[in-house]
Amino acid sequence: MSESEYWFCLTHHTVEGADGCRAKDRLGPYSSAEEASRALDKVAERNEEWDNDPKWNDDGPGSGDGLTDGTPDN
Repeated sequence: MSESEYWFCLTHHTVEGADGCRAKDRLGPYSSAEEASRALDKVAERNEEWDNDPKWNDDGPGSGDGLTDGTPDN
């Protein structure tokens, strides 16, 4: 861990250094405080990309929904 690493605290919605809240409550590390401050924006951007990725379709046949051939997946 270096002095130039930053995290975004999900509890307090603040940027923290290494001595911040526990790891399970943080996103990071990031190389700058500015990058860490955009953590939630980055999460939203990635979620949007993944939600619209044609290679990843949770709603279609074969998605594990048991509807591919009309029988349950068990």
